[in-house]
Amino acid sequence: MNWNEEKLHLVKDLARSLVKAQALKFGVFTLTSGKMSSYYIDLRLVPSYPSIFKKIISMFSRVVVEEVGLSNFDLICGIPTSGLVFASAVAFSLEKPLIYVRKEVRGHGTQKNIEGLLKPGQRVLLIDDLITTGSSLITAKEAVTLEGGEVSDAVVLVDREEGGIQKLKEFGITVHYVSKVTEIAKELYQNNVITDEEYKAVLKQVGTK
Repeated sequence: MNWNEEKLHLVKDLARSLVKAQALKFGVFTLTSGKMSSYYIDLRLVPSYPSIFKKIISMFSRVVVEEVGLSNFDLICGIPTSGLVFASAVAFSLEKPLIYVRKEVRGHGTQKNIEGLLKPGQRVLLIDDLITTGSSLITAKEAVTLEGGEVSDAVVLVDREEGGIQKLKEFGITVHYVSKVTEIAKELYQNNVITDEEYKAVLKQVGTK
């Protein structure tokens, strides 16, 4: 099985896993940004299901190995808050050092933006749970760059297909993902997990219909 074929299986498995963990819901939701969405993905629920969490960490790791390459980065950087849980487990799985970006700069001690050991010139792979606009990954790259690190790649579980990947290209970052949200929705629709109306709402959300 080549990587493209394996990735198709990962999408199917991910769709089922998110439903099992109740981490994917369809309806009308208000996002943190204030924007309305026809679906909601809450990956913070995943670690409460150890077998699903283990499976999803394996998916992350496969994308890192196949699309980035273990020899092409020195450190993994987690994005607060939910992205840090996945980054920590992936770093442990791949035996790579971990750093993370603080959500807020410390007002005491070293007042660092980055926690962990980052040496100038080291290549850093960003890991987050989702990508929507890409703003959190851009902020992370800026923090890493200020400390002398280099960022050219990021890995996420789901691309919400709302312009984040294109935006990050402008900042010199290639984003790799396990699945697009439309791929997940299509898989669930074809297996009668979601209705025709729910599927079309997702396509409308990302501007494909």
